[in-house]
Amino acid sequence: MDLLKREIVGFLFFMAVCGSCMATVYEVGDSAGWTIIGNVDYNTWASSKTFQIGDTLIFEYDPRFHNVMQVSRSDFHSCNAAAPISTYATGNDSIVIHSPGHYYYICGFVGHCQAGQKVDIRVPKSHRPASVPISSPAQVPHGTEGPEASPIGPVAPSPSPSGGESTLLNNGLFSYNVGLLLILVWVFNYGFL
Repeated sequence: MDLLKREIVGFLFFMAVCGSCMATVYEVGDSAGWTIIGNVDYNTWASSKTFQIGDTLIFEYDPRFHNVMQVSRSDFHSCNAAAPISTYATGNDSIVIHSPGHYYYICGFVGHCQAGQKVDIRVPKSHRPASVPISSPAQVPHGTEGPEASPIGPVAPSPSPSGGESTLLNNGLFSYNVGLLLILVWVFNYGFL
């Protein structure tokens, strides 16, 4: 009986660890990176991916010639860089996806967005658990940022067309790990059978 209990606890621990390792890291533009050189079609690139909460977007570029700005939907479509939500300028920026919806990014250098250096990252609602990387580059402050901005990137994207909001309770990782924790507590305190 004690061996069975240990096997069950080991299995549940394994499931918790594996479930929290499922996040994906995407290099925006793949090997081309974030650029206007080479006719990279970021719409095609983004539409070929399935983004999830917990995934990380990596923007690699030469900071002398490019930057990354998260903007609103209307600013994305009009290539308006005047009021970004967040600005990144390290040349190797990591942005963690924290909630479902659309994340709109453009290059704020004159003419770059109009030349196609912009990407719409669509994140559907998901219950797949994912982990969040420990560190990422700091943001470059720009204008007035809302309370959602943080050193690890934007916390809240523009709302999805359905208007749904993400909370800690429906992001998947929290519910998954709480469920496993409750099962472990039950197994240790009340036995298996």
